[in-house]
Amino acid sequence: MNLARKQTPFLPALLDDLLHPDWSVRFPSNASTLPAVNIKEHESQYEIELAIPGKKKKDFEIEMNEGILSISSTQEEETKVENGTYTRREFSYDSFRRSFTIPDSVDPTKIDAHYSEGVLQITLPKRAEALPQPKKQIKIR
Repeated sequence: MNLARKQTPFLPALLDDLLHPDWSVRFPSNASTLPAVNIKEHESQYEIELAIPGKKKKDFEIEMNEGILSISSTQEEETKVENGTYTRREFSYDSFRRSFTIPDSVDPTKIDAHYSEGVLQITLPKRAEALPQPKKQIKIR
């Protein structure tokens, strides 16, 4: 299977698809997908937002270890097939793990997380010494 197709005119491409169909394309049920991430820097903190709809708070594990913030969720699957009534039920939740190197300016003891409406938001407050200092007027003597 090629990842990139040649740019060919319509008819040869159509014939190529008919003569060489790729029937073996399958997406494994344990495929891992990474959620989209937004990272914002404010004066007093950083914010990391991950788009992860369909989860519950208990599905996440957030760890801070040696300057690395790791966010993960494990996959759960339920498949039920009843042959007599031709009923089929499938549930699947993708697993993922995202890790971020956190700058030294972050106070790791004050990191907070909130999950609402499919968005996991992690707030990383900056240390007091890393905050912008007000201008200081120096008088000449």
